[in-house]
Amino acid sequence: MSMNKVELTKEGAEKLEKELRHLIDIDRPEVIESLQAARAQGDLSENADYDAARTKQAEIEGRIKEIENILANVKIISEKSKATKTVVLGSTVTIKDLSDNTTASYTIVGTVEANPIKGLISNVSPLGRAVVDHAVGDVVVVHVAQEYKVEILKIESK
Repeated sequence: MSMNKVELTKEGAEKLEKELRHLIDIDRPEVIESLQAARAQGDLSENADYDAARTKQAEIEGRIKEIENILANVKIISEKSKATKTVVLGSTVTIKDLSDNTTASYTIVGTVEANPIKGLISNVSPLGRAVVDHAVGDVVVVHVAQEYKVEILKIESK
């Protein structure tokens, strides 16, 4: 299976590696134990424990394969200097929504790491695309169904 490069921050890649180790070292052996215990109960045709363990095993193996594919195609976002003048992957940007004058801060990450609830937005999301490569003071248009403008107030890099 050929994948395009997946852009991740160093922290994002480490988090995926940690999840992979947990799946392989802890979750996989636990589900194998559950399968063995369910098999020991006898008839598998009407064994809910066995069915549940098989489903859990499929989920774990699928996630392991997914993470391995991501890590095999990862491109770590290079750490930029603290003097970054424009928004790049890994930057934390503070913006003001000019439609209602609210401010918010977001960290621009690759799609795999995106979690808007935690303030992590993808560089390919409408807001991410709008602010990347722009500087403090720039007013940019966010292209969504009802377009809006934001002003970049602050850019921070790790």
